[in-house]
Amino acid sequence: MVLEVKDINTFYGLSHILFGVSLAVREGETVCLLGRNGVGKTTTFRSIMGLTPPRSGSVKFMGEEIRGKQPFQIYRAGVGLVPEDRIIFPDLTVRENLEIAVRKSPPEKKVEGWTVEKVHQLFPVLKARDGQWGGTLSGGEQQMLTIARTLMGNPRLLLLDEPSEGLAPLVVRAIGEQILVLRKEGMTILLSEQNSSFALKVSDRAYILEKGHVTWQGDIAELKSKPEIMKNYLGI
Repeated sequence: MVLEVKDINTFYGLSHILFGVSLAVREGETVCLLGRNGVGKTTTFRSIMGLTPPRSGSVKFMGEEIRGKQPFQIYRAGVGLVPEDRIIFPDLTVRENLEIAVRKSPPEKKVEGWTVEKVHQLFPVLKARDGQWGGTLSGGEQQMLTIARTLMGNPRLLLLDEPSEGLAPLVVRAIGEQILVLRKEGMTILLSEQNSSFALKVSDRAYILEKGHVTWQGDIAELKSKPEIMKNYLGI
């Protein structure tokens, strides 16, 4: 198992946000965390990355407990986060944004690590924008750059927080196709999405969050066969 989250409880000050959340992601799997805005999806990601550490529970990555570790330690262990607010370096070029994140692939990974050239194959628009300042990119291009920069760190687990948020339909479709390429290559992915239709197209399994609780989990095919759950919790 790549990621095992068990019974985590996370707070912002006195506000209890996550209530005993548990989830798991296997090697090479794409799992989506679904739910309306404000149900705790981003907090779950922040809990995994150590940005908002859970007060209780367990977070294991590749069998090792990472709850209580610093975010940079979790990153070095092999967890890459693509945040929902697309944090890039606006005063660096596209290539510089990529090169600043270079991290060698772990020795146990017997696949080719990510390079600028490999990223350009996945995101051709970034090759065309190679010398352009990051701050001049469109929202969709910045999202692609954020994903690409995270890949340059050669993560074992990729966390995608709301990758389609605020993007035009054509860009959403392109990012969906790129996620499917990563999935085909065996990348292990956990993504959170309010756009459930998008998430269902690229994922193997789903967890549904409601008010900080996991209310449903299962295969995508099973979820699609339960219209009452999709309507009650996802609004589709």
